[in-house]
Amino acid sequence: MKVRVLGCSGAIARECRTTSFLVDEDVLVDAGTGVGDLTLEEMLGVDHVLLTHAHLDHVAALPLMLDALATRRSSPVQVHALPGTIAALKAHVFNDVIWPDFTRLPTAEAPFIRFREIAVGQVLDIGGKKIEVLPAVHTVPAVGYAVMRQQACWVFSGDTGPNPAFWRRVNQLNVSMLVIETAFSSRESQLAETSLHLSPHMLASELDQIEAGRSYPIYITHTKPAETEVIMSEIGQLENKRPGVQRARHDIRWLQAGQEFEL
Repeated sequence: MKVRVLGCSGAIARECRTTSFLVDEDVLVDAGTGVGDLTLEEMLGVDHVLLTHAHLDHVAALPLMLDALATRRSSPVQVHALPGTIAALKAHVFNDVIWPDFTRLPTAEAPFIRFREIAVGQVLDIGGKKIEVLPAVHTVPAVGYAVMRQQACWVFSGDTGPNPAFWRRVNQLNVSMLVIETAFSSRESQLAETSLHLSPHMLASELDQIEAGRSYPIYITHTKPAETEVIMSEIGQLENKRPGVQRARHDIRWLQAGQEFEL
């Protein structure tokens, strides 16, 4: 299984693109501004889009990608999302005001996209991959995903605050790689709590829920461009303190757009 990081930033700036991952060649996990780095031919290979939630940084490129491809596709793009996410997109994006309603264009019988409702705990079978919908805790309905193919298991937290249910399930999986958000530095911890994101101290508490003996690379995503260096420094400092308090140390790295992983 191949995972290509198209975007993993919490906002835009030069060389900073918002959340989107291309898994193999046929599945997008979220559709932030990073999708714009795909060629038209690469976009045409995407048959399924898995959305974590409806916030703009995770869906901004979806209507634009569909517009770029529309006349060249022979079948609709399948967009998998929670009912609340689908309702938000229909009301606020594909509403014939902000963007055309591609669920009924060119016709309702043969549209450019079809929405597929998902639920936490559901397992999708897409392109030889098993994709499990994981719980997330955010200000709008949200999920994470575990994408599994053969022995590989790539886990993405999505946007989330403290999330015990997520760890209960992740501890049952044979994880190859975890991508988890840390959107704010410690000085913005109150904002992180209010907006249901993680800060470095909150991340440390979350990682303490990984069962003893489990070890896999952990990549930090969704950092704000102006705070990335501070966030990663704070995470490093917290990790360095772990042996003295009898906590396990983790292999934590900063995720960057353009990275590709073979799992």
